Amino acid sequence: MDVNEHYALLLGIHTPWDISSVDLRLDQHRVDVVIEYTGAEGVCPDCGVVWPRYDVRQSRTWRHLDTMQFATYLHCETPRVKCKEHGVKSVAVPWAGKNSRFTLLFEAFAIRVLQAARSVEEARKLLGLNWHQVEAIKQRAVVRGLARRTQEPIAYLGVDEKSFRRGHSYITSAVDLEKSRVLEVVEERTEASCRRLLETALSAQQRAQVEAVALDMWPAFANAVESTLEKAVIVHDRFHVSKHLNEAVDMVRRQENRQLVKEGDHRLKGSRYLWLVNAENLDERFQEAFTVLRHSDLKVSRAWAIKELFRDFWGYSTRGWGRRHFNKWYSWAIRSRLNPIKKVARMLKRHLDNLLNYFEHPITNAASEGMNSRIQTVKSNARGFRSFQGYRSSILFYCGGLDMAPMASH
Repeated sequence: MDVNEHYALLLGIHTPWDISSVDLRLDQHRVDVVIEYTGAEGVCPDCGVVWPRYDVRQSRTWRHLDTMQFATYLHCETPRVKCKEHGVKSVAVPWAGKNSRFTLLFEAFAIRVLQAARSVEEARKLLGLNWHQVEAIKQRAVVRGLARRTQEPIAYLGVDEKSFRRGHSYITSAVDLEKSRVLEVVEERTEASCRRLLETALSAQQRAQVEAVALDMWPAFANAVESTLEKAVIVHDRFHVSKHLNEAVDMVRRQENRQLVKEGDHRLKGSRYLWLVNAENLDERFQEAFTVLRHSDLKVSRAWAIKELFRDFWGYSTRGWGRRHFNKWYSWAIRSRLNPIKKVARMLKRHLDNLLNYFEHPITNAASEGMNSRIQTVKSNARGFRSFQGYRSSILFYCGGLDMAPMASH
């Protein structure tokens, strides 16, 4: 077997394609493979009809997998056909996808490297690519993956926001809670953007099948869900409720600390962590000191006790018992004379029906929060994104659970 036949076998090249030359450049650690099209006819890539060969394009180059650590490039003057319906079209090459400068095998390898590497920069250097080439590979992979998604029913959905760039700039994501995958991402966190998200992420049939959606208490999201998902109930997420209560406790602590410092009392200095961490997760080194604080007559100790009591709400088995617990908790919270606590208590009461939906649909945005952590890693690894489309592609690439291998579709 000569070298041309060897590379034809490696690349899967066969009639009417033919390897015409292989140029090994030892000084450049590079192999250049020239491919010719020998057929008199070609297939229109749009309709699949065979037409006589019209002409050839100027030679194009594709990066292939390295050969024994030698960078390998394919070159070909691709033929064109003149289709009566679609005009002059280039014949699709069997080794690469449309508009790609990389072979299918190289893209498949690059996708695996990007997903396994600790950072995009690390993968980029290993592959010998620049940032634009990496982004192009990721975007094509996402397009392939989204095109292959099936329309299976999705019972439980999570909708959540994430910051994008500095300032008040956000994205909104839809997450399949059962499969822990991001379905779609849109800019902003408005009612209109959330409706667009749901209409893009789900087909009409899937939207009719959603049973429940985990949300925070942002009205825009609730309005979008009610107008777009006809059968779905809203379940206000327990982690966002915890966040609101923690913020209220911290506000009480900060207000009280300022007053105590004026009086020369520094008991609360450096204690923020103690009041916000769950009691069972508190480091043993701080347990004794915290026990003294929470049994004191401090306002923040009362705020903390109210916050902790609400956690029992999620442990009940029925809607009725959950309502009874909430009413007792609300009575204590509203009489606490702690304005930050009272504010959150009133907010929770306004959304009580959606909180109680948890007992029929025990879902949370834990999957979404886990995704948000991964999204933050994506953002950090990429050192920020200049465009939303780049951010979206990376989120779906790493968190979309997509089948992106190029060989499967060719």
